[in-house]
Amino acid sequence: MLNEQLAALFREMAELTKLEDQNPQSFRARAYDTAARALDVLDVEADSLSQAELIKVEGLGKSSAAKIREYCETGAIDKLERLRAEYPHEFREVVRIPGIGAKTAIKLRNELGVNTLDDLKTALEAQTVRTIPGLGAKTEEKIAHSIERLGMTGKDRRVPIGEAMAEAKRIAQQLEAHPSVDRVQICGSLRRLRETVADIDVLVASADPGAVNEHATTLAAVRELLAAGDTKTSFLTASGIQVDVRVVPPESFGAAILYFTGSKAHNIALRQLALQREWTLNEYHLGTDDEDIAGESEVGIYRALGLEWVPPPMREDSGEVGEASSGALEYVTVDQIRGDLHVHTDLSGDGEESLEVMVAAASERGYEYVAITDHAEDLAINGASREQMLSQREALRALQKEYPDLVLLHGAELNIGPDGSLDYDPEFLAGYDWCVASVHSHFDLPKEEQTVRLLTAMQHPSVNAIGHPSGRMIGRRPGIEFSVGAVLEAAELSRTALEINSNLARLDASAELIRRARDRDVLFVISTDSHRSKELAYTRWGVAQAQRGWARPSQITNTWPQQAFLEWVGAVRSGSPV
Repeated sequence: MLNEQLAALFREMAELTKLEDQNPQSFRARAYDTAARALDVLDVEADSLSQAELIKVEGLGKSSAAKIREYCETGAIDKLERLRAEYPHEFREVVRIPGIGAKTAIKLRNELGVNTLDDLKTALEAQTVRTIPGLGAKTEEKIAHSIERLGMTGKDRRVPIGEAMAEAKRIAQQLEAHPSVDRVQICGSLRRLRETVADIDVLVASADPGAVNEHATTLAAVRELLAAGDTKTSFLTASGIQVDVRVVPPESFGAAILYFTGSKAHNIALRQLALQREWTLNEYHLGTDDEDIAGESEVGIYRALGLEWVPPPMREDSGEVGEASSGALEYVTVDQIRGDLHVHTDLSGDGEESLEVMVAAASERGYEYVAITDHAEDLAINGASREQMLSQREALRALQKEYPDLVLLHGAELNIGPDGSLDYDPEFLAGYDWCVASVHSHFDLPKEEQTVRLLTAMQHPSVNAIGHPSGRMIGRRPGIEFSVGAVLEAAELSRTALEINSNLARLDASAELIRRARDRDVLFVISTDSHRSKELAYTRWGVAQAQRGWARPSQITNTWPQQAFLEWVGAVRSGSPV
């Protein structure tokens, strides 16, 4: 838990140092990122090591080791506190908008007094951004368009799910460590897998709420305490996210989880079912004044109301209550996933672990098949050459002998050019077992051109799946705009799968696209896009995204048994999909 917390702090220092140095390739920032990765894989708690011992850990230098010891001994890192004061979270929101970056953000602050997103919106409305040397009207229009497409036009500050989930998990882990805590559950829109959230809700079951709430006020995440009582503690984190910690008796934990997870409309639908039985449903129990029908578990409450359990991502009152009452609710589960089809190794410039480590990790998960898909040659810096790919293929074939129950597919993540072209020539592409093709550049092309771009790639016989179809990064980069109807039709005809990318920064395909495909003969693949072995566990988020989009299990190709899956792969690559 401490190592994970320290890794998050070093990543924050890296982000802020890029701002201070006004350089996305800052040497100091890279050193902090390296230290964060070292802490991720450190197999002992950092506070058990002296500074001299920390220096010996690969990836940790003298400066990073000193900062780790400083945090272990004082609970803070002076440099990080200084950077947070200089570049508060409101200012960092400005920096993250596409078209701005560190240097431009500093210019906006120095010349126009832009310290917050609201300040920037005001400057855009007044058309004063274009007056700064080096920017101009086109840059001003691009920034305004990015704000609109990122959904940042409202007054309420919303946080990308990846940032919020990481913070929520750290808080939950720290709460679980308290001896008075029985159980902890992250709730709210975060549990429903909304792409952005307004705040974080954490529910705790305990017979001693006073002790738990007192502990909550001392958490490392607390930057500003908003309220502290017997049953609820609220605070702001360093990144400005509001966190509400609620404590309920263990016997009410299920009812409280249900109440604080579902959308308002979903909860109303459940309460109506309870009223039909002359029961009351609230955050404490399901029952009457004289009898508790259920309360300790969500499953028990749904069952008492005559419903199947509804996965949290589906609790939006979009038809799930009706289907759950008839036993017709369909959704994919983690234990149905039989393989991962988008996995990187250190052959990719942004991959971190060896082929052997990634294959072993896939085997440990009990998979029947896995595709190694390092970046192809057209991706600047991170792409692998043909020689490197052929060498990896040979190593993978040799490795196959050690895993008789796991089919190892040699693949690549191809780059879709602006005209739909791919890396390598057709003959070289035909040598792969599996290819996922993704958009990594030219995000601003017109909608018609982006649509043709995707359709062209889907028609190529070497392409089995389109990776993260829109290319979006939630809260940081809007995805490409394309005709969803045309892409779904092409997916039906070509039998090319659309990826549901499990990384919380992407969750791409979107839930809206998945839902539109539910009643069509469109195939999906849930993949992690892993760049290190621990990220194979991201499958849970891809499954939750598939649930949110109401995908049928039969549509997810990597739920299929090994033979059926391989037959589909072969049919697509032979140009005669079934």
